[in-house]
Amino acid sequence: MNTQKIIISGGGTGGHIFPAIAIANELKHRNPTADILFVGASGKMEMEKVPQAGYSIIGLPITGFQRRIAFSNFILPFKLVYSLVKAFFILKKFKPQVVIGVGGYASGPILRIASILNIPTVVQEQNSFPGKTNRILSKVVSKICVAYPNLDKFFPKEKIVLTGNPVRNEMVSIDGKKENAITHFKLDATKKTILIIGGSLGARTLNESLIGSIDKIVEANVQVIWQCGKFYFPNYIDHQEEFASKGIHLFEFIKEMDLAYAAADVIISRAGAMSVSELTIIEKPSILVPSPNVSDDHQTHNAKSLADAILVVTDKEAKEKLIQTSIELVNNDNSSRQMALKLRDFAIPNAAELIVNEIEKCML
Repeated sequence: MNTQKIIISGGGTGGHIFPAIAIANELKHRNPTADILFVGASGKMEMEKVPQAGYSIIGLPITGFQRRIAFSNFILPFKLVYSLVKAFFILKKFKPQVVIGVGGYASGPILRIASILNIPTVVQEQNSFPGKTNRILSKVVSKICVAYPNLDKFFPKEKIVLTGNPVRNEMVSIDGKKENAITHFKLDATKKTILIIGGSLGARTLNESLIGSIDKIVEANVQVIWQCGKFYFPNYIDHQEEFASKGIHLFEFIKEMDLAYAAADVIISRAGAMSVSELTIIEKPSILVPSPNVSDDHQTHNAKSLADAILVVTDKEAKEKLIQTSIELVNNDNSSRQMALKLRDFAIPNAAELIVNEIEKCML
């Protein structure tokens, strides 16, 4: 088999980086000799995460536009021109058969130049409301892989393929793991379990909602697995034993997310694209609290796309309603069962395979 040469570009957040790595892994699974090069933004998390996954990466000096007055906005045009020139030389030297963009401003220069050079290009959009970079690139790329239906109002209809979001399989493989999960997290097997996850850095609203409702949790005789995040963990670590005595198991970060998902009867989460995709696959009743601090209000759109398969509590309502709503849901077996069944309609567990199918078509 001829060596495939592929560039994957994008990043800035885990929501872009982890799908990119999942796509690369599927390409490598099909063709172990494939030569895959990542192109990211210098100084962003992809420059660390991609090498950890075993792939090479080159950084472009591109940055995003700041919505406030900032010096970086004045030098942005120069960084953009430099990034376009650097992208040109990367493409000329590496000679890829296809260039894949996964969102984030880092993917803009390399995909734009690739399209000018008539190199096949594929965009993967994780959100139900597309980001600016992918909306701009949609006019020139060859194919657009999307995770949600009805995106033809943003993208050319003839380029769209519904593929879903590629998730990390090790995180959603939960069958037969509940007993192990109960042991791992030192849970009470007789109690219902609520899982609260606010991302690796944490989510202040979710944390404060829990802190303000500890008495309700104790009274309801439920237990909680709580990932509070790196940023907030120092605030709570001194109270870890006190929390545990009340059935609240505090963690800075949960590496064994498959076990956390397996243990949970109800999940509380932000509504990032990858979190939403994982929840549809594991089919656990969920309450989403969209973050108000993301561009274009992506998370609200992601949550609404699941219709009545999940519950949505707004960030403003969370402190008052979130924990009480989760207690009511965890104690309502019928509602929980119905939500789990409805989530199945949104799940696309083989997304990475479907995306790579489209990539391979572009290389023919």
